[in-house]
Amino acid sequence: MTDLRYPVGQLTYDQDVTPGKRTAWIRQIAEAPEALRTAVAGLSDAQIERPYRPEGWTVRQLVHHVADSHMNAYIRFKWTLTEDNPTIKAYDQKAWSAVADTRLTPVTVSLDLLDAIHRRWVVLLESLKAEDWERPLVHPENGPMTLDQLLQVYAWHGRHHVAHVSELRARENC
Repeated sequence: MTDLRYPVGQLTYDQDVTPGKRTAWIRQIAEAPEALRTAVAGLSDAQIERPYRPEGWTVRQLVHHVADSHMNAYIRFKWTLTEDNPTIKAYDQKAWSAVADTRLTPVTVSLDLLDAIHRRWVVLLESLKAEDWERPLVHPENGPMTLDQLLQVYAWHGRHHVAHVSELRARENC
């Protein structure tokens, strides 16, 4: 049985990064908003309020989490491109998932936000030179990283959460 926490598997970093792999990861980031929109399309309000797994977030919280996370990702890329080895800001994802805007905002708002932020983010990603991908940053929880690693995180992250909703739909025939 698939681990409901990691339907696409846990994140592992590819140490053998090539321009072709980067292009594929950027495409995954570019496609994530539409994939998430498709995954939630047609779900009823009750289904949107259902956790995607036992002890997991609701679909509503998950969609808003992806928007929160990817807004932070875009900013993390910009910090790393404009500062020397910045320590990026972490945030309490669980706490963010409990605030009022997450509970009260329709998922379409975050889906639209993802469309916009991903359009800007992909333009930025496609503009990077080979040496930019090696730029270092420090993640307060994960330690030293590079933009190559951060790219892999967010390519995986979008697929990871789309799969959460898709797996829920498959299990519940919705």
